[in-house]
Amino acid sequence: MILGEGRLAALSWGDDAAPTWVALHGWLDNAATFSRLAPALVTALGIRLVALDLPGHGHSPLRGAHADYPLWGYVPDVLDALDALNLNATTLVGHSMGAGVASLIAAATPERVDRLVLIDGLASTTNEPGETVAQLQAGLRARRRSRSDAGDYASLDDAVTARVRGGVTRIDADTARPIVERNLARKGDGRYQWRTDRRLVYPSLLRWTPDQMLATVAAIRAPVLLLQASAGVLTQRAHLGDACRRIDRLERRILSGGHHLHLERVSVAQVASEIVSWHRSTIGEPVS
Repeated sequence: MILGEGRLAALSWGDDAAPTWVALHGWLDNAATFSRLAPALVTALGIRLVALDLPGHGHSPLRGAHADYPLWGYVPDVLDALDALNLNATTLVGHSMGAGVASLIAAATPERVDRLVLIDGLASTTNEPGETVAQLQAGLRARRRSRSDAGDYASLDDAVTARVRGGVTRIDADTARPIVERNLARKGDGRYQWRTDRRLVYPSLLRWTPDQMLATVAAIRAPVLLLQASAGVLTQRAHLGDACRRIDRLERRILSGGHHLHLERVSVAQVASEIVSWHRSTIGEPVS
């Protein structure tokens, strides 16, 4: 599936005529991160789930030669996808970075978001004001550095091994495989290389301050389900408790699993069950 005038690729599960939810993946991942969760939600809730490849990820095109990938830069892309899907409003499901993007959309355009499901992510990472210059310097250094060869792989298994060894968050080979497979392109010589834009690994030029992040989440009006992984990234996130207290209609649940718990075979059924029961509990509740 191609959306947003060819700018976004996507995967879809469920009947085209069913109520549509839109899912947003994490950093360096892609739409296949929902490949084990989506069928369970489709069956239990009778929905259609469309998972996007955000720009620079999966099968979506890279941004232009001098473009960047700040978190807020994905917001117009997602809104264009909602328009292409003829969705005035929808439930957004976001994992990690995708949860941050979904949070921004829910805050800035509350009329477009009926409900919000956040999986081990919330809003944006932050820096204290005094860290602003150091962050800018690190980002500029990375962008000025000459680019080395990104390398290639003889097999899918080799690429999976590289992702497991080099990932920022812990992930096992079985969990990583669907993501890695969609993030690879096969070259003429039969070897594999990453589709993802190498600029995605550059440090952000700027990060929001805690006050900016807290003001943003306070503007979210939709019901929110936050599924926090017991061994995920949110456990170390500064200001998480304060951010949760700012969201009026938040249900927060801590589940056993790693950062990709929605893709882990041992955890995905529990994740699906939590989403299904929460969604059913909100039916009939005003969404804004």
